[in-house]
Amino acid sequence: MIGRLVGYLVEKVPPELMIDVNGVGYELTASMTTFYELPAIGDKVTLYTHFQVKEDSQSLYGFKGKDERALFRILIKVNGVGPKMALSVLSSMSSDELIANVQDSDVTALTRIPGVGKKTAERLIIELRDKLGQAAKQDLFATPEVLRQVQSDPRQEAEAALVSLGYKPQEAAKAIAKVPVSSDSSEQVIKSALKNMLK
Repeated sequence: MIGRLVGYLVEKVPPELMIDVNGVGYELTASMTTFYELPAIGDKVTLYTHFQVKEDSQSLYGFKGKDERALFRILIKVNGVGPKMALSVLSSMSSDELIANVQDSDVTALTRIPGVGKKTAERLIIELRDKLGQAAKQDLFATPEVLRQVQSDPRQEAEAALVSLGYKPQEAAKAIAKVPVSSDSSEQVIKSALKNMLK
C-alpha cells in the first residue's frame, strides 16, 4: 500500500496531478480542497495517499492531510458512495464543514454538493454519524479540533443503532426527541426511545 508520497510537483490539472518521486512520476486524483493548497509546479510537496485496486484499474488518490484521507476512506464505505462522489463531497466543503453538517443533520447543505440528492444526503448523515464516531475512537483523525467535533454523541449513536435495527430514520429521530436530554449513555437513550415507540 502507498500511504504517502514526498516529491516534486510536475503537473496539476484538476482533478489530476503528478508528483516526481526520485524519477518516478506518480499520477494522483485529488479533491479541490487539496488542489487549493498545492505549491507551484517544481516545488516540493507531501501528500497522504489512498491506493485502490479494482479488477480493471488501479487508482491513487492524494490528500493534503490525514484528516481528509480518513474522511475519504469513511465516505467510500457509505452505501452508494464511490471515490468520485467522495472527492466531490470533499471538494465542496472542508472536513470540518462536512462533520458539522452531518452532526447537525443538515440535509440542505449536503444536497448542494453536485450529485448528492435528498436521499443520498439522508443516507450520508445516518451512516456517517456512526462511522465518524468509530473513527474518532480509533484515533484516525490527527487534529484535536476534528476529534472534538466527532466525539461520540449518545443520542446520535442511539439513532444510528435504531436505524440499523430496521426503524425508519424519521421514526428513530421522533422517538429520541422525546427522551430527556439528561440521559447520558446511548444504551439509556435506546431503551427510552424503544419504550416511546411501543406506547
